Amino acid sequence: MRDHFEIRDHDAAGRIGRLEVPRADVTVETPALLPVVNPNVLTIEPERLESEFGAEMLITNSYIIRSTDRIRDRVLDQGLHEFLGFDGAIMTDSGSFQLAEYGDIDVTTEEIIEFQRRIGSDVATPVDVPTPPDADRERAERELATTKQALADAEDAETGEMLVNAPVQGSTYADLREEAGRHAAATDLDVFPVGAMVPLLNSYRYAEVVEAVRAAKRGLGPGAPVHLFGAGHPMMLALAVAAGCDLFDSAAYALMARDGRYLTVSGTEHLEDLDYFPCSCPVCADHTPADLRGFDDAETERLLAEHNLHVTFEELHRVKEAIRSGNLLDLVDRRARGHPAMLDGYRALLDHADELERTDPGSKDAFFYTSHEAARRPEVRRHQDRLARLAAPGDLLLTESKAPSDHAYDAVWRVKPPFGPYPPALSETYPLTAEVPERTDDAAQVAAAEGVVELAEANPETALTLGHDAWCDRALDRLPERVETENLRTLG
Repeated sequence: MRDHFEIRDHDAAGRIGRLEVPRADVTVETPALLPVVNPNVLTIEPERLESEFGAEMLITNSYIIRSTDRIRDRVLDQGLHEFLGFDGAIMTDSGSFQLAEYGDIDVTTEEIIEFQRRIGSDVATPVDVPTPPDADRERAERELATTKQALADAEDAETGEMLVNAPVQGSTYADLREEAGRHAAATDLDVFPVGAMVPLLNSYRYAEVVEAVRAAKRGLGPGAPVHLFGAGHPMMLALAVAAGCDLFDSAAYALMARDGRYLTVSGTEHLEDLDYFPCSCPVCADHTPADLRGFDDAETERLLAEHNLHVTFEELHRVKEAIRSGNLLDLVDRRARGHPAMLDGYRALLDHADELERTDPGSKDAFFYTSHEAARRPEVRRHQDRLARLAAPGDLLLTESKAPSDHAYDAVWRVKPPFGPYPPALSETYPLTAEVPERTDDAAQVAAAEGVVELAEANPETALTLGHDAWCDRALDRLPERVETENLRTLG
């Protein structure tokens, strides 16, 4: 683990951490949202971002400052913190976004790192190449090589106490993202943004965002602080944190306000379509949608931006509490119901349940089975892995019901979908204390059948009988032929 980043709590791949930013002499709690501040257009003053919204860190663009004559000299003279009026940590981008948008910029990594140091940036960024999604592999490899050189140039720069980003690129090629993460982690750099995400985020390709993050994480290892560049919609924060991201930078609060859009944890609404505000932030408590539509454009934009930022910070606090309580994946599950693309992202995350299980706590307060996706959660996988280590008696009844009062079995174990069988001694341990519906779905039954398979394979000499509550054919077909079955509903 890097010395400047300490992990305090875990749930799935999400974590609460402490990022020390020595040049600012502050410690930022992660997950953290970095509001994007355009040095030319201050939609919300940075001092208010700190005092009213609780922002501990923000991000601005050093390339824009360097390229804008009327502010460059002021920032060099005053320093970035005084110019913006912000006491927390400030990260600066390098112009890589402009490079992606316009194809060329007139600055090198060496020059922009030195400029960021001179203006007082706390976390600087080299000039990497954000290869867009779906680029051909030859281009992705070529531009990744350029990014690696940028990281080497950043390592050679004189930075003092300033932290430096090491962007992880690779387009939509998981193997390139993983290799880029491994390369970045081997440098002396400090924070690791997963780059070129904006095109995927803007087109709601959340499953591919998850795949890119997980690939980068495999290369970076568990101790690296990970920044998801360009992510700041409240709808997807829980998913991104559960995938392993620690920092987010949001221009969405301002950009969407400019377009008359109102952010919620379930998606984006247009102000013109709203009759009521589904929110009690200061803006929504004091105004109606009609009020906001009646103001001049600048005032409407400011108030919308404030709401957008309030709802985003509120969701981030909710995510942190979910990590502390051990129910982050429950929150992700709820958010996944807000949009089909979010559901795709959640399912993509569960494809990596084995990876999530490595950092997922072994004990939590509760497990709620509220969708068939929950059958694929890491807690289910962990329980079934443990089944392979349990010794079963010679003649064993597994049942969803209570043990019969009179039987000839050597022992009776319970079966609980989606986990599968377990001995009575484990009945009060997590996750077998889970709340599950009485009407279990096919996915839970199939997962429980997988647990029976694990137990049977680990105990080939045991005679197994399963008493099930009318399981579906798909679940019953998973069972080994030697497992006897009884439908408890037929038995009455």
